[in-house]
Amino acid sequence: MTLTKRVKTAAIKKGQKHESDTGSAGVQVSILSKKIDKLAAHLKANHKDNHSRRGLLQMVADRRKHLKYLERKDSNTYTELIKTLGLKK
Repeated sequence: MTLTKRVKTAAIKKGQKHESDTGSAGVQVSILSKKIDKLAAHLKANHKDNHSRRGLLQMVADRRKHLKYLERKDSNTYTELIKTLGLKK
């Protein structure tokens, strides 16, 4: 369930603060969102795959932690990222 290089690069560009930014909280949230979308689609077709379901829940929790951090440290970036990725608060 890995992302292709093209999809990952596009996700990184959505969350970047500057050109060489590849590991900030915004980028990590963006990548996790793509992974979550892909895994959710897999689970719709394979509803008995409990091991992948556990991984999905871990990714959702990790994304939530990163978003909490972003909201606490830089609320402007948080609101921009939420709008860009189409996430609800």
